[in-house]
Amino acid sequence: MSVMDKLKQMLKGHEDQAGQGIDRAGDFVDEKTQGKYSSQVDTAQEKLKEQLGSDQSQEQRGEGPPM
Repeated sequence: MSVMDKLKQMLKGHEDQAGQGIDRAGDFVDEKTQGKYSSQVDTAQEKLKEQLGSDQSQEQRGEGPPM
């Protein structure tokens, strides 16, 4: 079992809290680097949320792709 699988099991049912933690960590990094790596931090946050399942799909939130 990979580390990511173990994390997913531990966070099951707490996806929203995990997402908030990821956002806070990204904000902390942005603050410490004075926004120098903001786009990279945003990308990393999105990828982590996808991996951990904390980010609902756009369709579930009603935010489908723009038409």
